[in-house]
Amino acid sequence: MATPTLKPEVVEQEVLVNYLVSMARTVEGTVNRSLDALIGLGDPRTGSLPSEIFMLEPRINEMEMIIDEYAVRLLRKASLPEEDTRLTVASLKITKDLERMGDLCVNLAERVISLNQMLPVTAPAELAPMVAAARAMVSRALGALIFRNVILATGVLESDDIVDRYRDRVFEHLMLQMTTDAGVVAPNMQFILATRHLERIADHATNIAEEIIFWIRGLDVRHGHAAPDPSGTEADVRETLCTRDSALTWRA
Repeated sequence: MATPTLKPEVVEQEVLVNYLVSMARTVEGTVNRSLDALIGLGDPRTGSLPSEIFMLEPRINEMEMIIDEYAVRLLRKASLPEEDTRLTVASLKITKDLERMGDLCVNLAERVISLNQMLPVTAPAELAPMVAAARAMVSRALGALIFRNVILATGVLESDDIVDRYRDRVFEHLMLQMTTDAGVVAPNMQFILATRHLERIADHATNIAEEIIFWIRGLDVRHGHAAPDPSGTEADVRETLCTRDSALTWRA
């Protein structure tokens, strides 16, 4: 039995998505390394993570350039279907956000190196839950990209304020400490910078979620525009089930 031949434009779009997924997986691995290094200050098991992050950044930059070049080449073609055009435009924005995430991971690694040189230091109590919230946002955003899932993307938008609130709490706590104890000024400044990098990583996850909604649904939800309500429809129930089953395979 003959294997059906895919149209060239379908193959091209799948190649673009595969490029994006590959870059997303690399970036998620880099983000997780940077967050583990921050949480594991002074732990010998996390000591090599900053150097691993520095080695991954050039690969992320190269992948951004490859995807951008491929997407621009597709846009030069006439009469792309509407969804394919949205995917190609969204990919140009998503790769920029992924590349910036990689840069922020390098910044976090630099903060970790500085803090390790100041040990012993006491991390703010809010740091661990802030890291967990940022990690969850990145995981959902990149999962939404991999599974083309609007429910996951919408969940990222709904979580954006959580990381911002943690950042504000950490800043207030650390600044108060610095007014009463000059000995904590140097490490606290590193923690303040680290939480700023975390907040920016979460912002880029939000940007990616917005672009995925634009790609899949054709809706522009930037700047406070209403996100789609993913609850209640049969199609979205099927989407949720598919996401759950796919996630089990992805995490295996």
